[in-house]
Amino acid sequence: MKYHLYREQKLHCDIKTAWDFFSSPMNLSKITPKEMNFTVLSNYNEEQIFEGMIIDYKVSPVLGIPLKWRTKISHVEWNKSFTDFQEKGPYKYWNHFHEFITNKDSVLMKDTVNYELPFGVLGSIAHTIFVRKKLETIFNFRYKVLEKLFNK
Repeated sequence: MKYHLYREQKLHCDIKTAWDFFSSPMNLSKITPKEMNFTVLSNYNEEQIFEGMIIDYKVSPVLGIPLKWRTKISHVEWNKSFTDFQEKGPYKYWNHFHEFITNKDSVLMKDTVNYELPFGVLGSIAHTIFVRKKLETIFNFRYKVLEKLFNK
């Protein structure tokens, strides 16, 4: 079964500031809860995303068990949007669309995630019991961190 997560947040900054932050894979760990032990394994120090970029991570989403995750940047529209698509990882399907809409004095950031869990009925049960809540917790954490960074 496919699931959908949508979030939006107004950031009090210009598009360059927002884009520079979100298009750097190295900033992902800053907006992920510490208990997930999220680490970017790829070495992209100051490099911004590009179409075709492969990013490898290590993350421990459940019971501290480390998992490897690989995403590919499948689409980039500079200063407007980009999509990361899971090539290998914990989901059967993961497609995360990031959109940035400039306003007079801010940027509206939108996250749209479409995902599916493996293991059929067992995956659906896992989603109901803890996966949905875990994703909501991660995105709530992200929201709070971004409020501190951009909306002081």
